[in-house]
Amino acid sequence: MLDRRPARERLGQSSPQRLTRYFVLFMACVYVALGLYLLLSTVSIFSLPSTPRRILGGVFILYGIIRFVRNYRAITGKNDEE
Repeated sequence: MLDRRPARERLGQSSPQRLTRYFVLFMACVYVALGLYLLLSTVSIFSLPSTPRRILGGVFILYGIIRFVRNYRAITGKNDEE
């Protein structure tokens, strides 16, 4: 019958919300990359001892993965309830 989608969707134009969604996914990847850097580097630009640097790296990796999964599910519309 009638196509009730917004004009932007019908015309294929991207909205600012779509750009924001991909930026959030990009930032999640940045957190994972920073965590890997903190875990794997021997010399760091941060003046942290080895143990706290590894703990912080692990926290960044875990946070980045959780953030990526939650936002990816929100973008694709997949929930645990399905």
